[in-house]
Amino acid sequence: MGRKTTIDLGCDMGEAYGNWQLGSTDDAKLMTMISSAHIAAGFHAGDPNLMDRSVALALSNKVAIGVHPGFRDLQGFGRRRIVQSTEEMVNDIVYQVGALREFVHLHAGTVQHVKPHGALYMELAANEVASRAFVKMMRRVAPDAFIYCMGASETYRIAKELGQPVVREFYADREYDSTGKIVFTRKPDNYNPKSAADRVVRACLEGKVKPVDGPEIEVGFESICVHSDTPGSVDLLVAIREALGANGVEILAPGAARARNAT
Repeated sequence: MGRKTTIDLGCDMGEAYGNWQLGSTDDAKLMTMISSAHIAAGFHAGDPNLMDRSVALALSNKVAIGVHPGFRDLQGFGRRRIVQSTEEMVNDIVYQVGALREFVHLHAGTVQHVKPHGALYMELAANEVASRAFVKMMRRVAPDAFIYCMGASETYRIAKELGQPVVREFYADREYDSTGKIVFTRKPDNYNPKSAADRVVRACLEGKVKPVDGPEIEVGFESICVHSDTPGSVDLLVAIREALGANGVEILAPGAARARNAT
């Protein structure tokens, strides 16, 4: 895995609901530091007014927009597994994609990608049947939109098989196991900004990460993710941006990279 010269930098955004705000997250600051925003679409977080504001904020900062659908679980912030049929799961995703996409259309923007959230992301990663149904749905409703997922997932394998554009993520604020999967947690830990930035830079330059349960592994990815609810997420993004710049890695959304390569 060669040294990267460009990388996407993404963040989960719009993750509040009504009067409820998520910790000390400041989406306005976060949005100035990223290239792609994963905007909650109402099931695990987000509401119509916040979705509208988040889309407008992304477009004003020239940030690419992604739909961030989750399980219908406001109380658990979408990090609890919900037992559903495959049809129910996919229809819930369709509903959320449609909801946010209309706000994007309202502001004369486009949807770059769809990235499932939390427990839904992990369920699709492990579930071949559900992932295949999800990707087939995307082939019909958003064939040019990227799916964001883990490289070590059924979602990635099936997206490649069926020809759906796909982006693998590297998590700056999650640990990895020796299979290349993230260690899922319902409550994010505190991360030292410099240590997180060093880990990201090493992954970009050498394609390696140290898992929690063994020696270093190789990891392939096109996007870095920071969660907005991780304590100190603003400081994490500041450190990551500075470290990437110091090592000659340009921050560029996948859609912009695709357009650049097409010219």
